[in-house]
Amino acid sequence: MIGRLNHVAIVVPDLAAATATYRDTLGARVSDPLDLPAHGVTTVFVELPNTKIELLHPLRADSPVAKFLANNPSGGIHHVCYEVEDILAARDRLKAQGLRVLGDGNPKIGAHDKPVLFLHPKDLFGTLVELEQI
Repeated sequence: MIGRLNHVAIVVPDLAAATATYRDTLGARVSDPLDLPAHGVTTVFVELPNTKIELLHPLRADSPVAKFLANNPSGGIHHVCYEVEDILAARDRLKAQGLRVLGDGNPKIGAHDKPVLFLHPKDLFGTLVELEQI
């Protein structure tokens, strides 16, 4: 059901510094920052030949990643994102198998203008998983 790895998300305390490190030190192509008010984050994508790294920074104090950053001041890996062909079918199948979908259970539009859902990390071995419809 899950497809390829779309990205690994890393919460960073300083988005400009992290972007510069990936671009200038590591030589990667990076996107411009994008504010996602519905998710409470600003994001930058690091383009790699086989996947992406998503750099996340809180857009506001009540952002879910603000709490993550408060608990992990140096930042850290926040989630992994897998592609699915039909997000509603994936959601229904996973819920039927006992996995919990975060929020109200309905997809939101993510950074790539595609529907996304998050699955509870306690159901997936301590890893927050995002599903993105391709």
